Amino acid sequence: MSTAAQQPTLVMSDIRKVYQVGDTEVVALDHAELTVEADEIVALVGPSGSGKTTLCSIAGGILSASAGSVVVGGEEITHYGNKQLTKFRQNQVGFVFQAVNLVPFLTARENLLVVDEMGRREGRPARDRADRLLAELGLDDRSRNLPGQLSGGQKQRVAIGRALMNEPDLVLFDEPTSALDTELGAQVMELIRAEMKARGTSAIVVTHDERITEYCDRTVHIVDGVLTA
Repeated sequence: MSTAAQQPTLVMSDIRKVYQVGDTEVVALDHAELTVEADEIVALVGPSGSGKTTLCSIAGGILSASAGSVVVGGEEITHYGNKQLTKFRQNQVGFVFQAVNLVPFLTARENLLVVDEMGRREGRPARDRADRLLAELGLDDRSRNLPGQLSGGQKQRVAIGRALMNEPDLVLFDEPTSALDTELGAQVMELIRAEMKARGTSAIVVTHDERITEYCDRTVHIVDGVLTA
């Protein structure tokens, strides 16, 4: 990973995101400040519509901020163009979405390998990494299964493995337990914490469930686009 031990993985400074709806400005993020240290897992807690997903989308280079600065792994991405952002997302950020979004006609292994078709590895190195991740996630016996043949928890583990394929500086989790029952949600969060800490990878876990915060190092709340500790 490119993140040096002594520098934060993510620094978002004075971030504003404003949408124009007719003659009205809608402020999605209002002068947000967030720093995520190396090896830190931050819970981002807030109700629906509070700006959680917008903040993570800006941190991950999916959306651009209206104003402010975003630095990931020491790299200033604020003014990147589309090609630069595409390369940045491929190599430095992992995403685990609420709906998992596995490709339904690809096996668990192939869902991991499709990431590296666009990334830094190919051929045997990519296959070896996919196999190693699946084994670490307890899925080596499920590598040839399609998503439809996996349980909800197994699908989440494949999604985590996919997010880790390119050894990102930062992984963004969007409501990773929302579709799981309490017991399985706890197992997934324990797995997320173990995998992030084992690799020294930073993470933001977006959630509206306060129970998730016990698995994180720090909790940040967001309401109406404003962050508070």
